[in-house]
Amino acid sequence: MTDTQTTPAPAQTGGVAHDQLRSIIERIERLEEEKAATAADIKEVYAEAKGNGFDTKSLRQVVRIRKQDKAERQEADAILELYLSALGMVE
Repeated sequence: MTDTQTTPAPAQTGGVAHDQLRSIIERIERLEEEKAATAADIKEVYAEAKGNGFDTKSLRQVVRIRKQDKAERQEADAILELYLSALGMVE
C-alpha cells in the first residue's frame, strides 16, 4: 500500500459500522443467555435449600447483606434500629 492509499472503512450506513454493531449485539445476546442460565441455576439452589428446610427469604437477605461492606451494613442497621425505636417496636 502506498501513502496515498487508505484502509477501506467498514461497511457503514448512516455513520453506523455494521460489523461493529453486529458484534456488540451478538455479545450482548450471549451475555443475556448466560445471565438467564445463571438465574436458573440460582433458582435451583434456592429450591434445593427450601427442600432441605431453609427459609429462602432469609437466605436472600443474608446474600444481600453479605454484598454490603461493613460500614454500609452498620449504617443500614442503625437506621433500621432508629425507625423501629421511633415506632415503639424496640424493647
